[in-house]
Amino acid sequence: MESTFKEMNGESVLDLEDKAGVGGGVEDVYGYSSLCTFLPDCNYFYLMFSGYTLLRDPRHNKGLAFTDKERDAHHLTGLLPPALFSQDLQEKRLMKILREYKVPLQRYMAMMDLQERNEKLFYKLLIDNVEELLPVVYTPTVGEACQKYGSIFRRPQGLFISLKEKGKILEVLKNWPEKSIQVIVVTDGERILGLGDLGCQGMGIPVGKLSLYTALGGVRPSACLPITIDVGTNNKKLLDDEFYIGLRQNRATGKEYAELMDEFMSAVKQNYGEKVLIQFEDFANHNAFELLAKYRTTHLVFNDDIQGTASVVLAGLVAALKLVGGTLADHTFLFLGAGEAGTGIAELIALEISKKTNAPLEEARKKIWLVDSKGLIVSSRKESLQHFKKPWAHEHEPVKELLGAVKAIKPTVLIGTSGVGKTFTKEVVEAMASFNKKPLILALSNPTSQSECTAEEAYTWSKGRAIFASGSPFDPVEFNGKVFVPGQANNAYIFPGFGLGLIMSGTIRVHDDMLLAASEALAAQVTEENYAKGLIYPPFTNIRKISAHIAANVAAKAYELGLASHLPRPKDLVKYAESCMYTPVYGSYR
Repeated sequence: MESTFKEMNGESVLDLEDKAGVGGGVEDVYGYSSLCTFLPDCNYFYLMFSGYTLLRDPRHNKGLAFTDKERDAHHLTGLLPPALFSQDLQEKRLMKILREYKVPLQRYMAMMDLQERNEKLFYKLLIDNVEELLPVVYTPTVGEACQKYGSIFRRPQGLFISLKEKGKILEVLKNWPEKSIQVIVVTDGERILGLGDLGCQGMGIPVGKLSLYTALGGVRPSACLPITIDVGTNNKKLLDDEFYIGLRQNRATGKEYAELMDEFMSAVKQNYGEKVLIQFEDFANHNAFELLAKYRTTHLVFNDDIQGTASVVLAGLVAALKLVGGTLADHTFLFLGAGEAGTGIAELIALEISKKTNAPLEEARKKIWLVDSKGLIVSSRKESLQHFKKPWAHEHEPVKELLGAVKAIKPTVLIGTSGVGKTFTKEVVEAMASFNKKPLILALSNPTSQSECTAEEAYTWSKGRAIFASGSPFDPVEFNGKVFVPGQANNAYIFPGFGLGLIMSGTIRVHDDMLLAASEALAAQVTEENYAKGLIYPPFTNIRKISAHIAANVAAKAYELGLASHLPRPKDLVKYAESCMYTPVYGSYR
């Protein structure tokens, strides 16, 4: 394949495309050129991409937007209907078609089909209609897509690395056609959203996350690589499914698992360099914490479930202070769920309290309580607790149920990360409202079916006094003549901008202060108009602007900590971030 693209000087047209940088970007890495801008006679483009081949190449295909001159020059005449559509008209037509589908999974499949045939149009749709299409390409619809991935699988959109490839992972990475990779999202499929072990079918998560890296954060598509590590599955239903696309064996654990992951991490650094961002996604608790702790000092790694969730929730809490009053240190937090999301959020809250008050971290943690499947985490349980729960074991009598914990602790903030739906019952919400003028309730579990309560339940049971946000989207709710607009504590607010900030600054390691910087940048984007509606997050319609500010804050912190390698530091980091963003506009093929 590579030899097909060779120029006389030995460089490939794809390499030259990256170097042209017509679209701007980080050292010309991000920009998609207009192709023939740097090849005036289009000789090589003409030889490689013409006729039927051009229409089947998703990066360069424009469909009915090819002009008459382009159709003549590239042997497209007769292969397309005679009509000429602008990119805007193509977008209008496709949105009309998408809205006619009644089943969300049909919309998801239509979007994936579009991505595979016309990349720029896919991203233009997603950017221009982000609030409408985000639930389609990501949560909650992506959960159903992963459950049915074997049935809807058409063509690979990333790399599948299984136990069969042990000892040759570097060779597998080199099979991927793109060589300049900036971001990898990797999962082993063991804990997909709140749906459990979906094995190899978890690939829908890295694919979805990376489409958001591009649409929301402006990272160019060819710099993104989705990867699924297939070590088997313990899901018997999948193992018995004749259409299951992964390894048919129980999950590898222990030494076998650790050796495969170690080989993978080493191969990634060897193939893509020191500054490739590796985002761990939907690993089970026992592996998520260990992988992050093991590799955070040797690789540029980020766990969205632990760190991304924590950053977006902290941003919402900081913003909510304008509605509920006080400082973070004045509030008491109670979590339902003590896994990677819950403990990650709790730790970042404690870190922020510690930094703002100059109190020891151990003291700040005492404002935060966690409930797991066995009840309130207290010191008498310490010996039997997993290591990541032990910092949250405070002195208190044992409490078995959430309602009892709410009544005993009297929190001002209730946060759900349990992955179990309907756990914020009427009694729990009423209890929160009984001792809080404005109870802050965050039902963060995904997808929608696993949310601890709905927006309507939170507003109704609190008699319209709750400040509510969720992990998956809910429609506005009318109560007593007032319309409440629920916020969405979606990680998509954070990780695209966070990743862009790391890349554009050439950051070599992730530091906790960068997560705090991202939270502060997001909280600062909430306007008085948003507060008037009860929102603690800004609308997604402005997400690219928000991402640019987050990227700038993260990059600034990286430079401050001496972890940035792109020197000198740009004078205006927000403008620099905006200039780095990929824009899916058709080029002109002369």
